[in-house]
Amino acid sequence: MAGVDTITAGAAKRSVLAAQGFAEGRPVGAVTRRHLGRLLGRLRLLQLDSVNVAVRAHYMPVFSRLGGYSRELLDGAAWAHSARRPRLLVEYWAHEASLLPVEDWPLLLSKAKRPGWWRHYRELVERESALVDEVLAAVKEVGPVGAGTLEELLGGPGQARVKGGSWWNRSDVKRICEYLFGTGELTTGARVNFQRLYDLPERVLPPSVLAAAPVDPDEAARQLIAQAAAALGVATETDLRDYYRLGPEVSRRAVHDLVADGQLERVEVRGWAKPGYRTPGARMPRKIRARALLCPFDPLVWERSRTERIFDFRYRIEIYTPAEKREHGYYVFPFLLGDSLVGRVDLKADRAAGVLRVPGAFSEPGTRTEEVATELAEELRLMADWLELDDVLVGERGDLIAPLARALATRPAG
Repeated sequence: MAGVDTITAGAAKRSVLAAQGFAEGRPVGAVTRRHLGRLLGRLRLLQLDSVNVAVRAHYMPVFSRLGGYSRELLDGAAWAHSARRPRLLVEYWAHEASLLPVEDWPLLLSKAKRPGWWRHYRELVERESALVDEVLAAVKEVGPVGAGTLEELLGGPGQARVKGGSWWNRSDVKRICEYLFGTGELTTGARVNFQRLYDLPERVLPPSVLAAAPVDPDEAARQLIAQAAAALGVATETDLRDYYRLGPEVSRRAVHDLVADGQLERVEVRGWAKPGYRTPGARMPRKIRARALLCPFDPLVWERSRTERIFDFRYRIEIYTPAEKREHGYYVFPFLLGDSLVGRVDLKADRAAGVLRVPGAFSEPGTRTEEVATELAEELRLMADWLELDDVLVGERGDLIAPLARALATRPAG
C-alpha cells in the first residue's frame, strides 16, 4: 500500500518490547522515584488485582522492568502525598481497576469511556439518595475510610453488613461507595492491607487536576489512544481500544483523527490480519536483551489474543480452573528472555516458610531448556531477594523443573 510501511512480525515485536520498557537495561544501583516516574510515564497504568499468591499485580510490572526496588516507593507514589513528594498516581477504572498518573484523571472521567459495571447500582443510588448524602458526609468527616467502617457508622437494618458476603451480596453502603468511586465523586485516599479507603477527590488529587477544565470526550479519547499507542509500540485499533477499554465507535473515530493529524501512522505487519498503528518515530531496536517474569496482569501480556499474535504464545490464567484440570498451574508467569516468551512458571510466595515456591515450570517448544533454566534461576533468585524470601524451592511439574533445580543448586559462591 502506497505511503504505508510494511514491517516484519519480528520488528513489530521488538518495537512492542521497546515501548514497554524492555529495551534498556535495569538501573545500576538503587531504583529511585525518578526511575519509577519515567516508567509510569511510559506504561501509563498499573492494573490492580486482589490475588496475592506471589505478589500483588501492580508491584510486579515495575520489578519486571527495573529489578529489585522498594515497594514502599510505589506505595508512596500511589497512596501518600507531601509537598516534597507529591502523589503521582490515583486509582480509577482504566484497563481494569488501575493506578494511573494523576493528570489522566480528567481524561478517564470525560465520558470517553462507557459507564462501567457500577451503572447497575444507579437505581439504588436514585432510590437511596439520603443514604448517598450520608455516605459522602461521613467520608468528608472521617475519611480516608473503608466501607466496613462506613457500614458501622451508618448501620441500621437496611445497611448492616452481611457476614461472609460475596461481591454479589454487598451492603447498600458498599454498593453506593463503588458507584461514587465509578463516577469520580469518591476516590481512594489510601489502602491498608489492600482494603480501599475512600476519600474525597479534593483531598487526594492536586489542585491543578481538580481545577482543570472538563475534557471533551472525543478529545479525551484521542489523548488516551495516543497514550496507548506510545505504550504498545505497534498495535491494531482493537489493541489500542483495549488499553483503556474504550468503546468501538469512539476508538475508531479517535484513531482516524490521529492518523489524519499525523499523530499516528498506519503500518502493515506481515502476518497480521489487521493494520497496525504506531507513534511516528517509535523505536524499533535491532535486538532486545530482556529477562523478566511477567505477572498475568502485566500490560505486555494482559490481552491474550495480542500476546498470541505477537509472541505465538497462547496464554490463559487458570485461577478459576479446577486444580485437576489446570495445564500449567494456579498463578503462572510467562518468562521473557531476549525477545521471546520462552517458558511458564507457576509461582507462590510462601511467606511463612520464607521461600519462593515453583510448583511447576514449563519450556516453550523449540527453546534450549538448559539455557532457559539458567536464566530463569537467576531471575527467580532476584525475585526472592526482592520479596525478602530466603530461598527458591522447586516442585515436580514441567520439563523445566529438573534443569531449573540443577541451575539453582549450582549458584556461584558469593
